[in-house]
Amino acid sequence: MATRGIKQLQKLEIFFCEIGGSSRSAREYIQSGKIIDFASSNPTVEVVAQLRNGKHPFIKAHYLTGFSKQVCIKNEGLERIEKVMTMLNNTSGRKITKIGSPIKTATPSVQGVWTPMLDIAQKQFKIEIK
Repeated sequence: MATRGIKQLQKLEIFFCEIGGSSRSAREYIQSGKIIDFASSNPTVEVVAQLRNGKHPFIKAHYLTGFSKQVCIKNEGLERIEKVMTMLNNTSGRKITKIGSPIKTATPSVQGVWTPMLDIAQKQFKIEIK
């Protein structure tokens, strides 16, 4: 996701095991060249694949804001890995916060509600400065 025209994702790391069964799809994703396609379509993102034997695979994203997100891809298919990569690429890294309810007041606006029927462009107003 871009904030003010600046893409927020800086670095994307894929951690996987060389022999583990839970890393099978992660290894396929890397060996098939899809990771290269992702990296070439997103030149501002640094893509790193790191070997981490004996551990389950995951993808970690680092953002300009200093935040990072980590998503486990244990026993996931190639389609899910692609969706996770795209999702991490399209987010800003910030935590999701609830905005809350709209503000309600006991006193309505003095100005009133604007409607398209208000045509005051051609009217003349007397303004006196004393």
